Amino acid sequence: MCTAATYTSKDHYFGRNLDLEYSYDETVTVCPRRFPLTFRHVDDQPEHYAMIGMAYVAGGYPLFYDATNEKGLSMAGLNFPDNAAFLPCRNEANTYDVASFEIIPWLLGQCASVAEARKLLANTNVCNDNFAPQLPANPLHWMVDDGKECIVVEPLASGIRVYDNPVGVMTNNPTFDMQMTYLANFQGLDAGQGENRLAPGIDLHRYSRGMGSLGIPGGLDSASRFVKVAFTKLHSVSAEDESSSVSQFLHILGSVYQQRGCCDLGDGKYEITIYSSCVNATKGIYYYTTYDNPQVSGVDMHKENLDGSELVTYPLIEQQTFNMQN
Repeated sequence: MCTAATYTSKDHYFGRNLDLEYSYDETVTVCPRRFPLTFRHVDDQPEHYAMIGMAYVAGGYPLFYDATNEKGLSMAGLNFPDNAAFLPCRNEANTYDVASFEIIPWLLGQCASVAEARKLLANTNVCNDNFAPQLPANPLHWMVDDGKECIVVEPLASGIRVYDNPVGVMTNNPTFDMQMTYLANFQGLDAGQGENRLAPGIDLHRYSRGMGSLGIPGGLDSASRFVKVAFTKLHSVSAEDESSSVSQFLHILGSVYQQRGCCDLGDGKYEITIYSSCVNATKGIYYYTTYDNPQVSGVDMHKENLDGSELVTYPLIEQQTFNMQN
């Protein structure tokens, strides 16, 4: 499973945890403006907005897990099993048939804002194409954000549903409307030390700090992670410099980090946080950490030739270096 979040200090930040039991050797990938983006059923984009994100490049095509374009529009795809429904291609006028693995580059290639993406999504059918026989379509839903608006896009059997996302976080199942309903159960929590509403006339000793958050879920299930990351994100405070902001964002994601052994899938397989990403969407800088390397690494898209026609990829640095002080 996975978690996505947004955060704003001086600049705006967007990122996610990728929680899986395996890796596809994904890379930080810069897709410049003239790299030809081809699509199965809609018009190709020989030129488009440049973007940076995490992708598995298969056959020269960037299969983005998450990405941000040069205009600051960001998008991430998260697992959505049992609910995601990719429908057959309609081949109808005024309908965009877009495969699930195409939707991130298709939208980020031409949209500068959530408002523009929302207009296209109103006539979009996420169709059931597989990228290849060995790479079937994964059940996904998406969070789209531009720093002013945030939405969740869910492909259901009844068609695409677009939700406004006022909390700026997303996990997996259930559907987003149900996640928000569940979140309402915890509206009495706060970042303070707790108030005795049970028996105001009785002196109930506060035996610990942080009792205002007593009762917040701590499990690795997606509903618990939704509440925990929403609470953490909505109460987060940092200085506005880049180091403080990136650090704080990664701490937000760290509140729902998955450690090896805690989510046992059987047969010796464990779901872990493969990577955590934090992109400065204002400046186009993609930061990340990996499970075995908490050192923050970064790639600045604007240091590449964004008018180029070839993908630029950076393998993840997964071996940590110990800074010995004696």
